[in-house]
Amino acid sequence: MPDASATVSRALREAPPDRLAEAADRAIRARLGASRTDVFVADYRISGLWPVLDPDLPDAGFLACQGVAQRCFSSQQLVLDGAGDGRCRVYLPLTVWGERLGVLLVELPAGPSPSTLDAAADIAGELALALRAAERGTDRYRRARRRERLSMAAEMQWDLLPGRSVTHGAFLLAGQLEPAYTVGGDHFDWSVDGDRLTVTVLNGGGAGLSAALLTAVTVNAMRNARRSGGGLVEQAELASDTVFSQHRGNRHVATLLLELDATDGRVRAVDAGSPHVLRLRGGSVVRVPLEQQLPLGMFAETRYEVQEFSLEPGDRLFVVSDGVYAAAPGGREPFGERAMARSMRATRLQPATEAVGTVMRGLQSYHADRDLRDDAVVVCLDWHGRGGGAGGGAR
Repeated sequence: MPDASATVSRALREAPPDRLAEAADRAIRARLGASRTDVFVADYRISGLWPVLDPDLPDAGFLACQGVAQRCFSSQQLVLDGAGDGRCRVYLPLTVWGERLGVLLVELPAGPSPSTLDAAADIAGELALALRAAERGTDRYRRARRRERLSMAAEMQWDLLPGRSVTHGAFLLAGQLEPAYTVGGDHFDWSVDGDRLTVTVLNGGGAGLSAALLTAVTVNAMRNARRSGGGLVEQAELASDTVFSQHRGNRHVATLLLELDATDGRVRAVDAGSPHVLRLRGGSVVRVPLEQQLPLGMFAETRYEVQEFSLEPGDRLFVVSDGVYAAAPGGREPFGERAMARSMRATRLQPATEAVGTVMRGLQSYHADRDLRDDAVVVCLDWHGRGGGAGGGAR
């Protein structure tokens, strides 16, 4: 099948952004002899995968696909599953630059050859890239992802995100917002530039739309400084001055800025508020000690200083907002004192992309599965070291 992926790639380029699934379906049927295809996309909570081509799939058929598709999505590995009558279903992860979008299902009339599987994997890669680009031109895939209506604030926050995961030869990074459909001000941002990774986590002040607007101003101010070549100090100071000029100290944003040198594990940090950094190493979870400086926008012309710490190959960092570590539902002790550390230790064998969900589920359980009372952000960074692979969990 040397030209199968090229045929699909051409079909995707020629298709309107809202018809990618149909274009891929026609091309895959023609080139691989498939009897059926579907595209499953992950919802905002990453709690399920939902069909794009066949949204009215009968419950029995959907549940049968869902379990295998979820295994493919979680493992990021191709999965084969018998479909009866000698047919075979091939599930392939739809992932681009480490961003997990969903799963491609290809049903074949017989067991596939290695060349067919290679062609199917190439097709999945082309489709993932096209889906990522198409979100600027259609709402179809966003509609498929949402299980309930987003609040206005949440709509803004999800559109402001850089993604939910990104991979590099030396690291894997993932993040998650909750409550996914009503999140207000908490947020994360990142950028990869060569061997430098910049990560910011914001503990937005207030609630609802006003919190989302404040976060949007802060994030874009830091991006403006970063994209103009400014380092962490310039990013923090421009954002602080911008927020102060708008609110005269009445509103401010607790923010943590990190910059990882992926070649040696050196991390530079500006701690401007309440997000906490915790390191998982050898089964032990410890908070990274940083001197806390003033939140962004609290006073005019606030100046910031950089601190440094180092990672060892295999280290995992968690950055969490106060909606995670300080959560104390029903007057119980804060989640961060014991339960959060247990949740983090439980992620040792998971990749960062799964680890953020594990910690969030631990937080939800701590709240007795009721809606969270505060916004919550979990960001997880695995540094593998120079020449390290991106396929494992923390040591």
